[in-house]
Amino acid sequence: MKGLTIMSDEKSGKRIAQVDLSYLSSKNENIEDLLDVLVAEARIHEKEFSLESIKKEISKKAKK
Repeated sequence: MKGLTIMSDEKSGKRIAQVDLSYLSSKNENIEDLLDVLVAEARIHEKEFSLESIKKEISKKAKK
């Protein structure tokens, strides 16, 4: 993808994504898509909550 460079740290094995915002600034949708994917990947192992359980929790706190 133009405007994106992936670098690797040989010592730690970590990969780093460098985004050229000046290139992508005219393509805001591409930046949003890229960030959505990165956030989703970072949260892949997080616990999920149903909408109903969140509504119940909010309701309980509102009644206090």
